[in-house]
Amino acid sequence: MMHRARILAYSGTFVALIAAGSWISVPLPPVPLTLQTLFVLLAGIVMKRYGAIPVALFVLLGAAGLPIYHNGTAGLGVLLGPTGGYLVGFIPAALVAGLAYEKTSRTARVAGLVAATAVTYTFGVAWLAYSASLSLPQALLLGLAPFAVGEVVKVAAAYTIGERVA
Repeated sequence: MMHRARILAYSGTFVALIAAGSWISVPLPPVPLTLQTLFVLLAGIVMKRYGAIPVALFVLLGAAGLPIYHNGTAGLGVLLGPTGGYLVGFIPAALVAGLAYEKTSRTARVAGLVAATAVTYTFGVAWLAYSASLSLPQALLLGLAPFAVGEVVKVAAAYTIGERVA
């Protein structure tokens, strides 16, 4: 179990890292490619189940108007727009990654990172389809296909970093 002071320190660090990752962005409509997901996974790796805390704080701070979402956007309008599902999906994704990293099995950890990424995209694609009035195949084509290779790279990077820090 993590001590409160460590949870607070790591939470502040990961909110800042996820926000910084939102500025490293490739503008693909309707959803930009960012490094946020890498830092969401790393929050789970480092903080285990408590990794959901900084991710939830990130989402709440952005919803409250702090310009920390992709390219400095903020507010409830972003959460209700086409990218909102991904942002909300970050919270359970961090929890899934964190629970996986409470295990010592490498297989469980890799599976957890893949499952966490799938959670993010399940929330994201479902909300994209709903909010943009797209069919599921259209939403998958726009909201998953362009990012698949990048997500594989980010999962591999998170796992590699996790092997050294977790």
